[in-house]
Amino acid sequence: MACSLTQSYLQDCRLNYGGIKECYVIELDNISTITEAAGVITAITKVSLKTFKKYNLIAHTAEAEDVLSSSLENGTSSSKQSLKFPINKMTISVRNEIQLLAQNRLVWVIVDNNSTNWLYGKEFGMVLTSAGGKTGKALNDRNGFEFVFEGEEKVLAYEVDDATLATLTT
Repeated sequence: MACSLTQSYLQDCRLNYGGIKECYVIELDNISTITEAAGVITAITKVSLKTFKKYNLIAHTAEAEDVLSSSLENGTSSSKQSLKFPINKMTISVRNEIQLLAQNRLVWVIVDNNSTNWLYGKEFGMVLTSAGGKTGKALNDRNGFEFVFEGEEKVLAYEVDDATLATLTT
């Protein structure tokens, strides 16, 4: 079977920015359906009374990665997804939330600094693989937690349209 290519690629005007502005998280079990067309998520239906939780992130500290790997021998491919970010100031409420994050398979919507929204963990969810607290040494050091979430999906992350993004916390 031949999988035909559909487009060429031309460099754009270099209007491209790294980093993440914010992200939204929900337990995988609290999503009923996800509607996708041509690689774009156009609707996310949540279980009744459940909403995504919004995380405002510190500028220049968060990153997401989506890496497609293929096996020539097995004829397979999959995408390894990761999300890393800190939360400043060690508090008991954040500590308690870490325990809950660690017990769930999670779905994340990540808003990058190009104002593009990406869905991570769509089918299998992502898990908290590490969360560590640090007090820092000097007064100007970070006191807080650093998080790493990882998952593996069949395909690269889907884009989430802005209309769907607007419904996540309702």
